[in-house]
This record gives sequence, structure tokens and C-alpha cells, in this order.
Amino acid sequence: MVLQRFSWPYGGRHAAFCGSFTGWREYPMALVGTEFQVVFDLPPGVYQYRFLVDGVWRCDESKPIMRDEYGLISNEVLVENNAQQVVQPEPSPIRGINMDEGTILTTMPPEPSSQNPGMQIAVFRHRISGILLHNTIYDVVPLSSKLAILDTQLPVKQAFKIMHDEGLALVPLWDDHQGTITGMLTASDFVLMLRKLQRNIRALGNEELEMHPISAWKEAKLQFYGGPDGAAMQRRPLIHVKDSDNLVDVALTIIRNEISSVPIFKSLPDSSGMPLLNLATLQGILKFLFSKLQEQAEGFSLLHNQLLNIPIGTWSPHTGRTSNRLLRTLRLSSPLNSCLDLLLQDRVSSIPIVDDNGSLRDVYSLSDIMALAKNDVYARIELEQVTVQNALDVQYQVQGRRQCHTCLQTSTLLEVLEELCIPGVRRVVVIEQSTRFVEGIISLRDIFTFLLG
Repeated sequence: MVLQRFSWPYGGRHAAFCGSFTGWREYPMALVGTEFQVVFDLPPGVYQYRFLVDGVWRCDESKPIMRDEYGLISNEVLVENNAQQVVQPEPSPIRGINMDEGTILTTMPPEPSSQNPGMQIAVFRHRISGILLHNTIYDVVPLSSKLAILDTQLPVKQAFKIMHDEGLALVPLWDDHQGTITGMLTASDFVLMLRKLQRNIRALGNEELEMHPISAWKEAKLQFYGGPDGAAMQRRPLIHVKDSDNLVDVALTIIRNEISSVPIFKSLPDSSGMPLLNLATLQGILKFLFSKLQEQAEGFSLLHNQLLNIPIGTWSPHTGRTSNRLLRTLRLSSPLNSCLDLLLQDRVSSIPIVDDNGSLRDVYSLSDIMALAKNDVYARIELEQVTVQNALDVQYQVQGRRQCHTCLQTSTLLEVLEELCIPGVRRVVVIEQSTRFVEGIISLRDIFTFLLG
């Protein structure tokens, strides 16, 4: 056996290591001085390996690199036995810490079974990260598309009417004084505005919305909802990505900031002065990824596993499954205000709505609030007296009945991904087939949280 050291000297907060000889399972690396290190005992041979740095798969470009049959790249190393190396005729399966050097010393683990679920997931994530890591936003953004941008001096009432008429849940804001995109107007803004202004329903239609520009609303929002950190919130730069960023970084930006879309700025400004190229969404990235998976389906066996065997999504306690978030449901008779409270407090985009028997009837999404902007419906209602059923009825009158996208615990990951690639679909509700009881929900964010580990 040969003592082989692997190092990552290019910075980062956390680093892990995996290789062909670990079954692509991740092993932590110790920080020694300014670089991360890990040491393995290996028999002579040729091996592939990669580093996971701050949640992103990386290769050391100063070392040999190879590309496998799926187009994924890894570093490659030739381990040779010679008189200078430590020889261990019978390698011990013990793993420990070398305190003198501060490195983690690990003997080569036994080759895991190909049926090991943990290894299967690790290999799947490794390959997915490889695809996303080596493609940029230009692989996702359509060659031709329409993008709405609103001026910050536009009256709030007119802005929300445009968003409703165009079917937009969020839109970038252009500040003419600064000559750039400075923020986003979202469905959440509409909810918060209604909450603040419905205390004076008369002023809502006449003054606050008819005369106040978006910029004034944004400033009032920071003062009203920002608390002591309002000034800091105002100074926070706009969250964005660049067109040169890889798709892993773009997806992580959306997930970590708990937003639904992120502006894409051009790396190099052009003569037009408009830095905005387009908006990036998780669904856009998923559609690109799904097309790649279909081309190489034979190399991704996990796609055919049932959901009940995959740690993904948000689940009801009665299923016995654990999840990071608490699954919420509401009745049709629940006050709309309660629904909006949960959406904002839990920072989720939708809540399954059930009838008195607990069976799924629909899903209320934060963007559905925009239906109240049509014909100034919000100015003629008392928000506290509106039920979820009333809000859905308004939604049906505006856009008609809609399909509620569902699946079963026995559905495969491939089937769920295919459903989430349908335009406008951002989550799939998991139901019990005969009763339609809600068992869980799988969102685009859940998918990418799982894929990127």
C-alpha cells in the first residue's frame, strides 16, 4: 500500500474529497496551514478524484484531468510503489487523525455494493454537479425572449396591474438616476402593501397607489418592516449572478437566498448601458439538466428509484419521514390572512389547500395574490374577512380552473422531474391515491437542495 496525500490549496471554508477508490463517497479534509489535506493508503494504480469546496464540485486544474464517458471531468493520479513509500502488506480498515501533520489519514475503504443507496446517491450527485459545473447561464437562457422591466418612478397601482396583466410574479426595477437595475418588485411586495394600507381602505385606492411611485413604496417598506436593520437592508446590494457563472453557482445563489429568480448581469458592459441579460430560475436550469439526463439515462439509475426511497421533499409527520421544513396545509374555510402569514413566515411559495376531509383541493401560491389586482378587487374587500375559498374563486374567475400537479410516494424521481419541467409548475404535491390525503410536497428548491447535496 502507498501513502498518498491529496491537497486543495485554493481556499474555501469547508472542503471534502471523493474518488473512484471511495465509491465517490465524501471524506472531510483537514485544514493544514493554508490548504486542505487528506491522506489515503492505496494500492498502485490509476485513480480519479474530485474536491467538494463550499458545496461546489471542483477539480485542481494544475493536476492531470480526464473526462469520462458521460462528459464529466475529474483529476487523475497514478499511484506507484517505490522504496520511498510506506508499505503496509495488510491494510487496516481503521480511520484516524495524524496529529503531527493535522491531516486525516484513511485507509482505502472496501468497494461498496452497487446497490448501496448512499453510494448510489453520492455518484448521482457527483455526475449532476459535473454537468452543472461545466455549463453556464448561456446554456439555459433562450436565444430570444421578452423581459419586462419597470421604472422605479412608476406608480405602484399601475405596476401591479402590469404584473397581473402580464402574468408576472416578479419584475426587475430600473432606477434612471443610478442607470442600473436596483431591485425586484414581487408578489410579496403586493402582500405587504395590502397589509399596511388596508388599515385605511379609502386611501388605498386614491392616494397610496394612484400617486406613490415604486421607489417610495420600497423605502416605506424598509422603514415599516425592516425594524432596526432597515437601513442595512436598504444598503444591501441587489442579489444577482453573472453570465459567466456556472449553473451550480446560479442554483446555489437562488437556494441560499430563498428567492425564486435571480437577475443575470452581463460580465462586460455594452454600449446600451443595460446590464441585465435575463432572469435565471430553478425551472430553467432543471429543464436544461433534464435534457442532459435523457441523453444519458442509462448512467443515472437513481432516476428510476421511487420517492419513498429518496431523502427529498417536505413530508407530513404521519408518513414517518423527516424533513427540514414543517409541512403546512390549510382548509378552504381558513382566513386568507392566515395563509399569507404562513407563506411569509415560513418563506415558502405555496400551501396545499384541503377540504374538511383532509383531501387535496388546490394549492394557494404567493403569486395568486396578484389576482386581486384585476379591476382593483383589493380596494373593494376587507382582507380580514376573505377566506381561502374566496381568494381561489377570484383566481378561477380571472384565469379559470387549473390543474393541481400531484404524484405518489411510489412515483419515480424521473416522473417528478418531468412534471416539474412543465412551464409554470414549481411544486408537486404527494398524495395518497385513494383518499387524496396530502403526504408531502416536492418543490424545485427541494430538488436542487437534494441534487447539490
